[in-house]
Amino acid sequence: MKQRPEPLPQKDAEASLKALAKALAALEKPEEVRAFLVDLCTPAELEAMADRWKVVPHLLKGLPYREIHELTGVSVTTIGRVARTLERGEGGYAAAINRLQAGKTQTRIAASH
Repeated sequence: MKQRPEPLPQKDAEASLKALAKALAALEKPEEVRAFLVDLCTPAELEAMADRWKVVPHLLKGLPYREIHELTGVSVTTIGRVARTLERGEGGYAAAINRLQAGKTQTRIAASH
């Protein structure tokens, strides 16, 4: 990542993060979010984020780190970081998983009628 001569003051960094979150929340379709992420991130950043997200369902199933590594190719170190974030993070992974699961339930309900 690019190094700044001086770090942004916490207030500015938080405002920038909030603006980014608002931009993401304004997008309505997965295709729009994908396009935004591709425009915003480097290929390495996208790969790192996709790898982290890829291991979340496996961690929620309680699979051992080594098995997750074998299934996904994601490093055990990254898997451990994601696991710690799931346990002690801000709740973003859980919010996304819950929203996705709720959407699947709604889809099943709509399909059954």
